[in-house]
Amino acid sequence: MKRLQFLAAATALTLSLAACGGGDDSTDAESGAGKTLNVLVQANTIYPDQQRQWFTAINDKFKAQTGAEVKFETFASPNDELTKIQTAVLSGQGPDIYSLGTTFTPTAYATGAFLELKDDDWKKAGGKEAFLPATLGISGPDADHQVGIPFTSRPFVMAYNKELLSAAGIDKPADSWDGLLEQAKKLTTGGNYGLAVAYADGFDPWKFIWAMSVQAGNPLVKDKKASLDDPATLKAYQTYLGWLATDKVVNPAAVGWKNAQAIAEFGAGKAAFLPMVSATSKVTLDKSAVAGKYAYAVMPTVPPGATSRPGNGVGATSILSGDNLVVAKYTKNKDLALALVKLLTSAEQQESYYKTFGELPTNAEAAKKLQADPALAAIVDSSSKSAGTPFSGAWSQVQLALVNVVVQSIPGLQAGKVDEAKLKSLVADAQKAAQDAIDKTK
Repeated sequence: MKRLQFLAAATALTLSLAACGGGDDSTDAESGAGKTLNVLVQANTIYPDQQRQWFTAINDKFKAQTGAEVKFETFASPNDELTKIQTAVLSGQGPDIYSLGTTFTPTAYATGAFLELKDDDWKKAGGKEAFLPATLGISGPDADHQVGIPFTSRPFVMAYNKELLSAAGIDKPADSWDGLLEQAKKLTTGGNYGLAVAYADGFDPWKFIWAMSVQAGNPLVKDKKASLDDPATLKAYQTYLGWLATDKVVNPAAVGWKNAQAIAEFGAGKAAFLPMVSATSKVTLDKSAVAGKYAYAVMPTVPPGATSRPGNGVGATSILSGDNLVVAKYTKNKDLALALVKLLTSAEQQESYYKTFGELPTNAEAAKKLQADPALAAIVDSSSKSAGTPFSGAWSQVQLALVNVVVQSIPGLQAGKVDEAKLKSLVADAQKAAQDAIDKTK
């Protein structure tokens, strides 16, 4: 794919870049006075106002500490995220710090354009021991080669409406995808739907396909071979798309929904289950019509079409998910960047960030304070049962290929159907795109 060729070229050029970072090196490096750090983060579509306020608060606090300014830039989608990485790597300038989804960390590592953390770097960032060990699981290919500093932990779970389930005589959510579908059918009645799903969200759809695939024993990528065209993955797409098109357990309007709209549907009491959400939803739901009426549960781990997980299946409740902070090699203000990372991952800031956005802390001290909250029990459980996506420089392209199948299926969903022939063709295209991407990585 063109994007991967671009990224491969970026990798080759990285070491020869005469780089300039976001800061101005004409002033005193110790004080940071007159300098500016540029930081790239994902746009928060659920809490945009709060994010803007957080940008200002962090800038004010860091400026008071160091004299340096912090300017934030946002990306809106995985495609946007990847393009900004590629552009910065090729040009040798751009953000000093990037906040990347954990699944994009392998791509960042593969470029060679980001700071590989040595002991002294970790010390300046607050110390590796300050973080929950599990959150370091996708910081690099191994413990001695890491670029990602854990910023947020985001294990995925499923919210469910306790009152709706009780009224239907259902004790708890099913542990299989087929069982969940049967419950959803029973709960689709009286203007309510069984499931709230965000089909147009750029970040959610592939996670369903990944989960169902690995649970069925298909890792999607192994030994530099893609297997997106495996029958288990086709079954995953048929299941996911079928919820809306053929099973009719999802509001037809969900074909155009982003994550925030699915949360709003559940929060209004119009859906019984809200799968693939994180603790970020709690801030909204606790102020919604279902406050006190909902709970979280781990998502099913038995793949579609099965009553038990096969021997080679992985009981993954979630991807190993969250955000990592990476520092660009081209920055002229490495120590200042690590000082900002230390602030962002401090116990105080992580507690504040959780209260505002619902993102679980990666800081061990801050995380310990949340363990006693019974509302978070399922989320903590899911965190311990999460599985990492393949640490491959091609994974971002594989992820985009998985999403593209859903994107290209939207017209059919709008017409209320899944065209099986077209779906198989789209999956074949995704397989080719994924394998091409893998073949172009080292």
